[in-house]
Amino acid sequence: MRIIGIDPGLTRCGVGVVTAGGSRRVEFEHVEVLTSAAGDPLPARLHTLGSSLERLLDGERPDAIALERVFAQDNVASVMGVAQISGVVMYLAEQRGIPLALYTPNEVKAQVTGYGSADKAQVTTMVTRLLRLQAPPKPADAADALALAITHAWHLGRGGSAARFESQPGAASAETPAQRAWREAESRQGRRRGPRGG
Repeated sequence: MRIIGIDPGLTRCGVGVVTAGGSRRVEFEHVEVLTSAAGDPLPARLHTLGSSLERLLDGERPDAIALERVFAQDNVASVMGVAQISGVVMYLAEQRGIPLALYTPNEVKAQVTGYGSADKAQVTTMVTRLLRLQAPPKPADAADALALAITHAWHLGRGGSAARFESQPGAASAETPAQRAWREAESRQGRRRGPRGG
């Protein structure tokens, strides 16, 4: 199975492709980091990245996409950029009928390194080892994209679904700590906002 991992970002968008085999074996296929100029208007930046993503999806023909889930943080501008590119990826995936899965950064770190709070250097080291690369993928966005693809390959290897958005009702016991923290954070944020007027 061919899987594309995407580490979304407006300035740098990492894209990594792996092929999943049996016994948790993953083979490196391709990696690159798409870029857009910070000084360009937002629509132009989205078009630049979206066109490159279209080229990759149509050229690589993946069986599944693993996308980093947007996670709340203090830098609102950064979160918005990640969310906007994530929306472009979801649109392109749905348009092509490609199953898409979302993973939090901590889920990816835990899968690839065994430690949910691992730093970028540790993730890069493990990605290099798991894919038997001669040199570490750079910049970090490239390694993160490959880590996403590896995480989804192992998820599928355990019999998981190719599409993965939210935990199913009654499946809370199967949540990882990162998934649980995310769900609780979303719930708290919803309570703070309160109902919206019509």
